[in-house]
Amino acid sequence: MKDFAGTPGTVTGLVLRVSQCLFAAASIASMATTNNFFNITAFCYLIASMGLQVLWSFGLAFLDAYALAKKKVLHNHVLVSLFVVGDWVTATLSLAAASASAGITMLYFSDLGSCQLGVECQKYQISIVFAFLSWITIAISSLIMFWLLAAG
Repeated sequence: MKDFAGTPGTVTGLVLRVSQCLFAAASIASMATTNNFFNITAFCYLIASMGLQVLWSFGLAFLDAYALAKKKVLHNHVLVSLFVVGDWVTATLSLAAASASAGITMLYFSDLGSCQLGVECQKYQISIVFAFLSWITIAISSLIMFWLLAAG
């Protein structure tokens, strides 16, 4: 298998995983600091999806850091296949959650009138922005993993 930017065990792969984890954690933190997020199902789904993303990305970031420290190659065909499936599943869940939350935010806060919640509306929007940023990094990582699997 080829060794290019973003593959497991490289610095750019570690940066991608850490950024996924940080954006997902920021999304959770922004949403969880509101008082009423649990009343809207899409926001609860966003929290669950980003929680899964934090766990997946943190685990793979730890694995990348270990591989960098020990100078190991993580290009085992079975391991890369697992990364591909995990990345595609979390990418799909993250995109669905971010899109659903963005749709609800637009419906409630823009289409049905101005938001009466003030600061909470901004926190919802910030959380969704972080969720989309997390998804962008997940999409990049999942495409790299698929490319690595296809090149192998």
